Amino acid sequence: MGKTITSFEDLEVWKKSRSLTAKMYNLTSKGPVSCDFYLRDQLRKSAVSIMSNVAEGFERDGNREFLQALAIAKGSNGELLSQLIVAHDQGYLKQNEFQRLSVEIEHLGRMLGKLIRHLKTSPYRGKKFLTV
Repeated sequence: MGKTITSFEDLEVWKKSRSLTAKMYNLTSKGPVSCDFYLRDQLRKSAVSIMSNVAEGFERDGNREFLQALAIAKGSNGELLSQLIVAHDQGYLKQNEFQRLSVEIEHLGRMLGKLIRHLKTSPYRGKKFLTV
């Protein structure tokens, strides 16, 4: 039996996005990407957007709102991968670092997609729709 989810911090997808955000901040705080201010800020903003939208959607207590926020998070995940490709193309990342991070980003995208599919078919509609 799975663990009951009582907060967004319990969600594996949020935990993964938090970890990825920390990695983006670490990546962008040193080396050549730290000097490309626009790309540095975009990498950080995209990563933060993923975890923030997962949290915001969960806190809205309804599947429709959560699905909308997860769709935005998934879009930000795509942005993050695209920006990472730009960083790689500019020679800011070594191949092994690019490969490791891109695999993590793609995995997070699949996690978001699975959660979206699950919520679309779930009979549970959120705490605010329960009758007391």
